Amino acid sequence: MSTSPQMPAQSMGDSWNERMRMIRLRRKKEAFRFRDEFRIVPRWLKVLCVILYLLAVAIGVIVIHVSPESRPSDLRDDVATATVAIVGIITAVGFLVSCFLLMLGYVNRDARRRGMNSALWTLLVLVLSPGSLFIGFIVYFLFREPMPYPCPRCNHLVGPRFNFCPNCKCDLHPSCPNCKREIAETDKFCPYCAQDLLSKGEIGKSLAEEHS
Repeated sequence: MSTSPQMPAQSMGDSWNERMRMIRLRRKKEAFRFRDEFRIVPRWLKVLCVILYLLAVAIGVIVIHVSPESRPSDLRDDVATATVAIVGIITAVGFLVSCFLLMLGYVNRDARRRGMNSALWTLLVLVLSPGSLFIGFIVYFLFREPMPYPCPRCNHLVGPRFNFCPNCKCDLHPSCPNCKREIAETDKFCPYCAQDLLSKGEIGKSLAEEHS
């Protein structure tokens, strides 16, 4: 009876530890390059943002020139300055709207390549972000799954939650047999306790095969 209240706390602790492990794995396996990430945004969405911006600028300039009442009172007789002002306002608003739309497109494509539910995550970000200062994007970047990566031994793509490669049985998260802390596949010695990893049983054999 006394152990039942501890189960939800233990479950939450395990879930948190697993989430932190996924974040560490993503940082270790993925190199973020803005140019490469921007390429996954749909091209049609980029073109749409440009067209909407140009259309908004054209409408704003036409309104300023055709309707003097639409100009600010202190710029009513200065068409050039009023035009520059309206173009500046449209550019600032258009930049924010374009960033939001492009990030939605990025979330949709990025979730799809990570094996997540792209429609659900896009909808979640769309619902949370407008009134919450982009909180939806922050939630997505914290909880997104790492991308599949090649096995260090056979180069077969493995999922981020796999502990062993299904193709060659390689240990994807080896630990030091002495201090039990996680080590990299390329380590010859434990970076925490200096244990010789190439001479310790199955781990040594596995690492030796990967180094050869």
